[in-house]
Amino acid sequence: MIAKLGTIKGLLERSLQDEKFKYKLITYTITGVHVFLVILFSILRVYPLIIFNIGSVITYVRCINIIKYGYEKELIKTFYITYVEIIIHSFVAAICIGWRFGFAQYTIGLIPFGYYMCVTLIDDTKKKYLVPTLLGLAALLSFVGCRMISMFTGALFPLNVPPVVELFIYIFNSICNFGFLFLVTLVFIMDMQAATNLLRNQNVALDNMASIDPLTGLYNRRSMQDFFDEVMKAEEDFCLVMCDIDNFKRVNDTYGHDFGDVVLKEISQIIRNQVNSHGNVCRWGGEEILIMTKVPLDHTCRIAEHIRAEVEAHPFRLHETVIHCSLTLGVAAHRPGNVVEDTITHADRRLYYGKKNGKNRVVSPFDAQ
Repeated sequence: MIAKLGTIKGLLERSLQDEKFKYKLITYTITGVHVFLVILFSILRVYPLIIFNIGSVITYVRCINIIKYGYEKELIKTFYITYVEIIIHSFVAAICIGWRFGFAQYTIGLIPFGYYMCVTLIDDTKKKYLVPTLLGLAALLSFVGCRMISMFTGALFPLNVPPVVELFIYIFNSICNFGFLFLVTLVFIMDMQAATNLLRNQNVALDNMASIDPLTGLYNRRSMQDFFDEVMKAEEDFCLVMCDIDNFKRVNDTYGHDFGDVVLKEISQIIRNQVNSHGNVCRWGGEEILIMTKVPLDHTCRIAEHIRAEVEAHPFRLHETVIHCSLTLGVAAHRPGNVVEDTITHADRRLYYGKKNGKNRVVSPFDAQ
């Protein structure tokens, strides 16, 4: 049982990946039912229904070819053909052999099928709801009409079959009808799930676009403000490290902005790797990068020194050109009750002090200034 459910799930998942497979699956299923009915009516010797079902099989084979080789716009043709064929077949079968065999109930399954297919295949908003409503009314008229006709006229080809055969045909039709409803419902549910997942992924992508700097992959300034709000609300201690690439303007002027972008991206990667899970990193502006750590000041200073040393040793390459760069960092500790802007100012002043006194260094509250 579990294996069968897994097979059904696999088929439905494939239908979501291959749009045409969904329609082929439905058409193959209906074709298989008509092949069985050709055999059934041959045994029962109801010749008009034998001929009708042979014609239906030929029609559905043609529909399968349209789905397989045709354009997306031609899929709506197969839907209309399928819908009309099922209505006519249900009506003709009920009139020919009688209401009691359950052929009329196929029209009930057409209602959700019609709405699903029209919403999927028709672009016009009004038509995608108007068309299945009109088709549903046609199915209703067929259902009621063949019932009334069969009451007053009786079957055109009465079948004198044992009750067990009558019950078998009725159960078969019921299983086909409910199976068709289950299939359409499952495909609809999986379509909805796929749409939900797509929307969720798009929202994540939009959120990333709003919060991530596209060049460096670091958080942007707006995101860092959100992190500040979180830690301020929780009244947590944290440290800030303001980083600035030394002589970055000279790199851009000498080697071009493409090389400048390489330097900025690779330094950002170094910083992100060193900070890791200890805090957040954002591109504060230009070549300035701001780090917020949630570890003690001495630990933050060690992280800053590791960043400085790795940047100094790292060769930056673009084509055949290789250069070395350095980084100056200013560190400040924030305590609950302080203003974040003041802590940023302290880190920025230490960065400025380091720039004025040799560059390529980490300046922290432990240093005499």
